[in-house]
Amino acid sequence: MPTPIALTIAGSDSSGGAGIQADLKTFAALGVYGASAISALTSQNTHGVTGIHQVPADFVSAQIDAVFVDLAVGAVKIGMVAQRDVIEVIAANLARWQPKHVVLDPVMVATSGDRLLVPEAIDALRTVLIPRADIITPNLPEAAALLDEPIAEGDAAIEAQGKRLLGLGCKAVLIKGGHGDGPQSTDYFVTSNGAIALPATRVATKNTHGTGCTLSSAIAAELAKGADLESAVRSAKAYVTAAIAAADKFTVGHGHGPVHHFHGFY
Repeated sequence: MPTPIALTIAGSDSSGGAGIQADLKTFAALGVYGASAISALTSQNTHGVTGIHQVPADFVSAQIDAVFVDLAVGAVKIGMVAQRDVIEVIAANLARWQPKHVVLDPVMVATSGDRLLVPEAIDALRTVLIPRADIITPNLPEAAALLDEPIAEGDAAIEAQGKRLLGLGCKAVLIKGGHGDGPQSTDYFVTSNGAIALPATRVATKNTHGTGCTLSSAIAAELAKGADLESAVRSAKAYVTAAIAAADKFTVGHGHGPVHHFHGFY
């Protein structure tokens, strides 16, 4: 049986809780071999981001080519891509290599509140990359930013934003509800067939660093293993919820600590 392989194209988190590091941990925890192409280096910890060093677009492209020419990639997860030229070379590589599945996490703001995407890159994200994605996974503020709208409040408004995001060309949207209030953290899975609410009990913890990266890479891992999109989303949601619930078993840093990617093992 072929080894399921997923590629993450994202930024590196020096503290290990988000970005490339979270993606590779997630792939490993879910039984998928992980490859990576680093789009940016960040100096960050559980308190926030103190610096970003962009990787040149041609070298991002070289990393992607090196993976695809040798590895049978079953799914691609795209995270932090902060520059227009990097977005354009990623799109060109997707067109050239035609991966079966593409999961795009439109990372704009870190858990700490630090902005990670320059404004001029947002249009490129909308017009160049989103149309190549099977699913995009914005949180509530990111969904609003992509649409130039206020943050949606209430089920109907969130579902309506999801439908408008479909209009950008992706096949599905998962709007993450972690930024909402109340006892339930509800994500909304929106396709041309309608919207499905995916509630989970909200976990009282400050250790949520890397949750968005982890969710999107979990979806990619499940797709690489052969799951259909809805099943991949449901499985990824369950995995992330358990990783958040186990986060307080860690004592890592003094700010927003990481989730427990290997909660199923120790």
